[in-house]
Amino acid sequence: MFKKIIIIGAASLMAMTAVPQAFAQSIELGPNGVRLVEPERMDRRERRERDRRDEIGERQAVRIAKSEGVRTVDEVRKTRSRYVIEGLDRRGNDIEVSIDRRSGDVLSVN
Repeated sequence: MFKKIIIIGAASLMAMTAVPQAFAQSIELGPNGVRLVEPERMDRRERRERDRRDEIGERQAVRIAKSEGVRTVDEVRKTRSRYVIEGLDRRGNDIEVSIDRRSGDVLSVN
């Protein structure tokens, strides 16, 4: 009898603690006022912001390209996974440097 009461009590305690987590929401303060943010939307948004913070910026990519021999930058293209910097080297020849957006590693110099 005592064992059944403990099992029922433990099961009900576990059920009661799981319910509030299912209804967990977050609030966002912004230019449109206060609004509720659904947890799955917040996860996607946080993931995007985290990805942006983890990658190098355009200026840093240009600095890396200049250290690889680019003297004059003509164009900077941003693709899904890399920056492509086109320009001229010190002799006036065309040069293209591909740089990984996340790590900043030089992928190719053409």
